[in-house]
Amino acid sequence: MLQISGSDAGQIDPSALTPVEREVLQGKQSSPVVYQYDSMNALRFELRLRDRTVNAAKMLQNSRADFAVFRNSRCNPQFWTRTDNGGFQMNPGVQPSDAINDIFQNGELYGFECATAIVIVLYKAVLDTIGAQMFNSLFNPLYLRDWNHDSDLWFITTQNKNESYPGDVMYFRNPDHDRDTPEWQGENVVKLSEDLFFGHGIGIETSEEIINALNKMREPFSTQSAYLDDLVVHPNFKHLQQIAATGRRYPVGV
Repeated sequence: MLQISGSDAGQIDPSALTPVEREVLQGKQSSPVVYQYDSMNALRFELRLRDRTVNAAKMLQNSRADFAVFRNSRCNPQFWTRTDNGGFQMNPGVQPSDAINDIFQNGELYGFECATAIVIVLYKAVLDTIGAQMFNSLFNPLYLRDWNHDSDLWFITTQNKNESYPGDVMYFRNPDHDRDTPEWQGENVVKLSEDLFFGHGIGIETSEEIINALNKMREPFSTQSAYLDDLVVHPNFKHLQQIAATGRRYPVGV
C-alpha cells in the first residue's frame, strides 16, 4: 500500500499515466508492503524514472551496441576513453548528456558487458527524467563500468523478487556456468513488465527464455539450472528526486 505525506498528498489519475507507470502504481497500491513517500511529487518522480528506465532499456536493445567482455570492450573515442579495466571514462570538454546519448545513437561503435549496460540504461533514464542541463551539472564527469564504480546513482538493494516492479534491476544466476566463459555466470537485467526483461547480450525475453539461454552456457553434463535471484536493485529515487529538485548534492539519507 501507499502512504504519502505532505500538503500535496492526493490521488493520481491512472488515465494520465503511461502503461509502465500505471503498472507500478497499481502494484504498489495493492501490495501488503507499505511504501512511504514524503510527497506526491516524490511518487511521481519514481514513476517517471521507472518509465524512462524501461524505455531506455528498449532503446539500448535497438541501438546496435554489441555485447563484449571487459577485455574486449570498445567505445566511441570522440566521447569516451577506454580504461585498462574495460570501463569508459568521459573525455574532457564533452557534455555528459551528449556522451550518454551517443551510445544510443551510434551503438555500433560500442561493445560492453551486461553490468555496464545496466549503468548506461539508468543514466539515460535519469537524463530523460531531469533534462540535459541538470544532468550535465550533477553527473560530470561520467565513468561507466559497473555498479561498484558508479556511486552517483546510490543504488538500493532488497532481497524480495516478489516485490519487484518495472524499472528494477534483477539478476539471473547461472551457478554451473562453463568456467571457460565466466561472462555467462549470470545476466543483469532490467525488468520491463511482469515477466519480461532486458539483458544486454540476450535481448528482451521472458524469465524462462533467459534461463534457457543461460543453461546452454553451463558445464557439460550439469544438472543445476540457472534461476532468477532474489536480488532486486534500483536507484535511490528519494535521493535523486531531492537533488533534481534543488540542483544540489546531499549526503545519502539527508
